[in-house]
Amino acid sequence: MSMRGFSKVEYYIPFFDEYEYVRKRCPRCGDFFWTQNPNQKLCGEATAKGCAEYTFLDNPPTERRYTYREIREKFLSFFEKRGHKRIRPYPIVARWRNDLYFTNASIIDFQPYVTEGMIPPPANPLVISQPCVRFLDVDNAGPTFGRHLTIFEMGGHHAFNYPDRKVYWKDETVRFHHEFVTKELGIKSEEVIYKEGIWSGGGNAGPDLESIVRGLELATLVFMKFKVINDDFIELPIRTVDTGYGIERYTWISQGSLSCFHAVYDEVLDKVMNLTGIENVDSKILKEVSKLSNLINVAKGTGSDYGWKILTERVGMKKEEIMNVLTPIVNVFTITDHTKCIAFLLSEGVIPSNVKEGYITRLMVRKTYRLLRSLSLEKYMNELVELQIDYWSRDFPHLDEMREEIIEVLNAELEKFRQTIARGGFLLQRIIRSLKRKGIKEMPPKTLIELYDSHGLPPEIVREIAAEEKIVVHIPQNFYSLVAERHMGEPREIERSPTIDISEKEISDLPETRRLYYEDPYIREFEAEVQRVLKGDLVVLDKTAFYPEGGGQPADHGHLEFEDLKCKVIDVQKVGRVILHKVDGPKPKTGCVVHGVIDWKRRSSLMRHHTATHLILGAARKVLGQHVWQAGAQKGTERSRLDISHYKRLTLNEIHRIEMLANEAVMRNMRVDIFWMPREEAEQKYGFRLYQGGVVPGREIRIVKSGEWDVEACGGTHCKSTGEVGLIKILHTERVQDGVERIIFAAGTSALKTVQQEESKLVSISKILNVPLERVDRAVENLVSESKMLRQDREKLMETLAVFMADKYMENARRIDDVNLIIRHVKDVKIDQLIKVANEIVKLDPNSVVALFQTEKNARVIVMVGSEALKK
Repeated sequence: MSMRGFSKVEYYIPFFDEYEYVRKRCPRCGDFFWTQNPNQKLCGEATAKGCAEYTFLDNPPTERRYTYREIREKFLSFFEKRGHKRIRPYPIVARWRNDLYFTNASIIDFQPYVTEGMIPPPANPLVISQPCVRFLDVDNAGPTFGRHLTIFEMGGHHAFNYPDRKVYWKDETVRFHHEFVTKELGIKSEEVIYKEGIWSGGGNAGPDLESIVRGLELATLVFMKFKVINDDFIELPIRTVDTGYGIERYTWISQGSLSCFHAVYDEVLDKVMNLTGIENVDSKILKEVSKLSNLINVAKGTGSDYGWKILTERVGMKKEEIMNVLTPIVNVFTITDHTKCIAFLLSEGVIPSNVKEGYITRLMVRKTYRLLRSLSLEKYMNELVELQIDYWSRDFPHLDEMREEIIEVLNAELEKFRQTIARGGFLLQRIIRSLKRKGIKEMPPKTLIELYDSHGLPPEIVREIAAEEKIVVHIPQNFYSLVAERHMGEPREIERSPTIDISEKEISDLPETRRLYYEDPYIREFEAEVQRVLKGDLVVLDKTAFYPEGGGQPADHGHLEFEDLKCKVIDVQKVGRVILHKVDGPKPKTGCVVHGVIDWKRRSSLMRHHTATHLILGAARKVLGQHVWQAGAQKGTERSRLDISHYKRLTLNEIHRIEMLANEAVMRNMRVDIFWMPREEAEQKYGFRLYQGGVVPGREIRIVKSGEWDVEACGGTHCKSTGEVGLIKILHTERVQDGVERIIFAAGTSALKTVQQEESKLVSISKILNVPLERVDRAVENLVSESKMLRQDREKLMETLAVFMADKYMENARRIDDVNLIIRHVKDVKIDQLIKVANEIVKLDPNSVVALFQTEKNARVIVMVGSEALKK
């Protein structure tokens, strides 16, 4: 089976016969659909090809109007009553995935671990209302009146069908949906159309049926049964019911409001309009535009000529007049959507930056600010985001808990944006001059995207500046979607072995290596049998106490003893289930019993540094806020580093507070508990903070819990208690990239050595300055002050000397054609002093030309021309 499509067999279900549905093909869009009306010609969906219009506006098909919260609860309780367990929504930042950054559908919560059978689902069947974000249609959020949103809730009821246990499949899924829309919401059965489609995402795919009512797609019912590999569909052992009910769309259709925003945002929309001073639009015009919003974009004047023709005829206005009237309200829709999205992104600790999820967050913040700025409303940015926090924290309390941090991060990003705009003008001027030299009068779209992508310059500002220089800039309709697409497909980093080049397939016949370092991390010596020797120097044992490199912790070193011989273990790597030891020296043979000895000094230091990493991370979160996430780490024997997400440079006070808290955690001598838990249980108990160190594969995950200080899924070796770590000393910090601070630190004896080295330097300085240790800082300040005064005195002397030398050289000037020519070969004078002399001469005599040169080491010539001489 390939991406080309599925046969009728995949879509036929007994329900269609029972309810007298007939299968038809839409002549306009070409898709197949099922309807109870045998005379229906078109599919009934308001597509870009104009198969239908929205006919529910001011005419809802439901038995009554529902609020957003009522629809959500009605959906969840409906399926709860039918045997589904209600589960809490997952975060919108998909930190449990290494192939995408955001949760863009409810099924993402369960891919790939549940859908591919690695772990059981949290319940089966289950129901969830999952906040989701999507950015590939970011330019349409607003202009399509709510059909596209960057942030929305997807109601999903999911069932996971195993080979030995069927829960329910296609027929039951459609029956559930039909009962919900007809019995619960009161929509007439004959109004519900089911349109055939293909869905793929997150590496899985399957046929789907999309429910259409009065032009609006309400839900997508996906029957996930394939894994996608190179555009081919490979059948999965687990068949998953993956449904997506648009909570916003059900609210919209139940109210029949003129836009989805009027239905969903309710009081928020009113406050945004009051705040911005933008008034509502005549309902007749708004209704007609909304009905045709699948065909036209009123903000940009784009879309089908057919759609614009119908609209202008219906409202009796020209296209430009309609755009002028509608653009303000569309801007309000966009601002409303984007500010909610920003609040949710920042609430989950995403720091705006130039990479990964931070890039998309920065795009959203700056796009929104730019839009507000174009309306002279940028001063309301914070207030609008807080408005969203106030409204949505009723359902998502973490928004209010993170309020202060959200606003702090937002303010920091806006300040960076203002600086970017100020700096970007110089770069843009250089590009414009280059275009002009080449005779190019229109800026290439690639350059426009690059200016935003690499330098943060919004296209609208580029267009304003370029217009002054007579350079034309055409902004693509989907500009921000194009930019977002560049970054949505970037995978998270996956660790690769730097020294051992061997594939999992080559050793697939070997049994799993028993990991003694997990059974007892304090084991120093052990006996094991050689299973195989690969590529001459890679030894596989049946069990090992050598820790393989992983999770930012270097591999153990040591040696293997056998038959009166010894070889060094210089690297250890885990490939699949097998651990390989790279050795130097004599090689043991297969079947040989070896005695392994760990370099305990190295291992114990790495254990202290790894445990210290957890303590510093917990301390940083307490000092800086809950937005702090681990962005990388590397442990060492002498010093280690921890990268954390943070929106500005760490101050010395913050560094000291983090250091103090980490050492307090050491002194509390908390027990470090290490245990394995089923993934789904660990996530439910500890949340997604578990994945500080990145994605952890497997049905069961290893939990490292340092008292109540920190808990993470981690595969490294650790101390039994925090007291074993010893002293923790932060050596320095640096900015590794925008939004990421690096903390370099030492632990245990390494930290003590560092402190002693610093103390020795301080003592040495105190002796040189001949002052007591406690007065060294004051003595250094005095030295710096004196040095500054001496430099100032020297500068005055040099200026006096320059005047004297200028007078001396002018005495020997040669007059040629009314110009005084001064040429001198000067020795033993620094070049900066020569420049001062030449400058002094042309100042004293504007009618002079000066040439001063040196020939020692390198030939240097200083030439200056006075203002009067320049005219001749």
